Amino acid sequence: MTPLVQNKDKLNERLQEIPPEPGVYFMRGKDDQILYIGKSKNLRNRVRSYFRPGQELSPRIAMMVQLVWEIEFIVTDTEAEALALEDNLIKQYQPYYNVLLKDDKKYPYVCITWSEEYPRIFITRRKTGNPRDRYYGPYVDSFALKRTLWLVKRIFPLRQRPQPLFKDRPCLNYDLGLCPGVCQRLITPEEYRKTMHKVAMVFQGRIKELVENLTERMEQYAENLEFEQAARIRDQINILKTLHTDQKVTLPDDTISRDAIALAQDEHHTCIQLFQIRAGRLVGRLGFVADSQSADPAMILQRTLEAHYQNCEPQEIPTEIHTQLELPEGELLAAWLSERKQKKVYLYTPQRQQKAELMEMVERNAQYELARIQKQSDRNLASLEGLAEILNLEDIPHRIEGYDISHIQGTDVVASQVVFIDGLPAKQFYRHYKIRHPAVQPGHSDDFASMAEVIGRRFHPSKPQDDYPDLVMIDGGKGQLAAVMSVLRKYNLTDAFMVISLAKKREEIFLPGESQPLVIDREHPGLQLLRRVRDEAHRFAVSFHRQKRSQRMQQSILDQIPGLGQQRQKLLLDKFHSVEYLRQASLEQIATTPGIGEKLAYKIYSFFHPDYS
Repeated sequence: MTPLVQNKDKLNERLQEIPPEPGVYFMRGKDDQILYIGKSKNLRNRVRSYFRPGQELSPRIAMMVQLVWEIEFIVTDTEAEALALEDNLIKQYQPYYNVLLKDDKKYPYVCITWSEEYPRIFITRRKTGNPRDRYYGPYVDSFALKRTLWLVKRIFPLRQRPQPLFKDRPCLNYDLGLCPGVCQRLITPEEYRKTMHKVAMVFQGRIKELVENLTERMEQYAENLEFEQAARIRDQINILKTLHTDQKVTLPDDTISRDAIALAQDEHHTCIQLFQIRAGRLVGRLGFVADSQSADPAMILQRTLEAHYQNCEPQEIPTEIHTQLELPEGELLAAWLSERKQKKVYLYTPQRQQKAELMEMVERNAQYELARIQKQSDRNLASLEGLAEILNLEDIPHRIEGYDISHIQGTDVVASQVVFIDGLPAKQFYRHYKIRHPAVQPGHSDDFASMAEVIGRRFHPSKPQDDYPDLVMIDGGKGQLAAVMSVLRKYNLTDAFMVISLAKKREEIFLPGESQPLVIDREHPGLQLLRRVRDEAHRFAVSFHRQKRSQRMQQSILDQIPGLGQQRQKLLLDKFHSVEYLRQASLEQIATTPGIGEKLAYKIYSFFHPDYS
């Protein structure tokens, strides 16, 4: 078998089989993996366009076409069904060539953990966790986001801690009125969720609707002579109005909710800004980053809107959407949004008057964000080029890996592996290692042997070789570097990538086989990049070491209790969270722990209370 572009007969046969109907198509590669998933109102025309001679495709899609071995499709009844199906399939299979928006964790989100009985709300930069949780954003102005969340927590009493501070009483937040006593279940989950739904309305841009609902409740309390409750809601309304009036962008028509989206791009980066305007006021400014080579500008806007609204509740979808460019599939998007919202949604490309001025402002903000990213990119490129210069590399090191060891006199010895890609931390590739070397024991440390073990495990011949770095940086001096090189010589990898070590005291760079370090200006951009890698590896190793040490110290006390094995220790710590809380627990509380009977509970309680009889 060969790719379809090299087998014209098979390609024509496949194209003839595709019907001219709406649906979703799959591009599959050599090993049957899905390379790309797309949708169209006319499957035959869309798929044919990829293989038409002279068709201008982006470099990314042109590369994908060369790898296609098979084409499949699913026919749907409507274009809107095709759009929804495409979204579900992309989320399920995560095809490599469907990547458009970059998740570089630059912009923060607000997360509400609806998957928990008592949901929490917090700011995060990564969208992970239970699919039932909801994320709002990403927000460009992190300061404004933090202030909004602070105000929200002043308005509504909310859960403040992931875990209770005390086992049998609420903490100070309850006494201050900041928390309704979630830890002691002083409020039912149903009532608490009603409060959280009001909080969600703030981040959905529905402040005016929330104020109207609260005003109606305040008047009902007043009619029932419940003045204390009415006064509390009055204070909430006043703070919400303060939050609402902070917005400075206004439009004369305050009866329509609208979003405005525009982009700015260079050869590599595309910055997209989406302004959310509700009741005539700007309530949110979201930011996205895309690869300029992934599609043309209009299609990038289209895909950004699709990705954004697929994660929105129907009531969050505005009535109007203003776009900088005319969307290639605008009618399909409008129909799909109207179906979700159960109300007509309009797409416009404003050309004049005040709405066009709004679009110009959104585009100007996108230009500012692009300039910021360009500056950051230029700074990283200068550091990488400087590093290539001082190490005499033929090309800049795109992937750099840093390693460090952490321990206290040979106890809880661990190592870290951090990865920088194009000068930026790539935390999805970070790794921890527990050192297993028999010579490393409490009271006797051996950093050389520990580092050799880590490198041996990382670059063992049985491991995949398609993710080798361009540069490996070891935290240490000539001894650590020599230990690492002995392992790489064993695996015949001394020429696969460059290895250096960076000593802490004098910031000296040592190269394999060289007795003297490189003499480099401490302010050199390349050396500053190495410092960042070294410091990140050190931070990551120390945090893991502290975690292991804390676990050992907690469990070592429990090991002294006869009949209490590791599994039951875990059950106790899962319930009481720490040895100190277990020490304060009553005999009855210990006995009710799953897996702990009355006899063992008595032994545990007596261990912490020797005078108990």
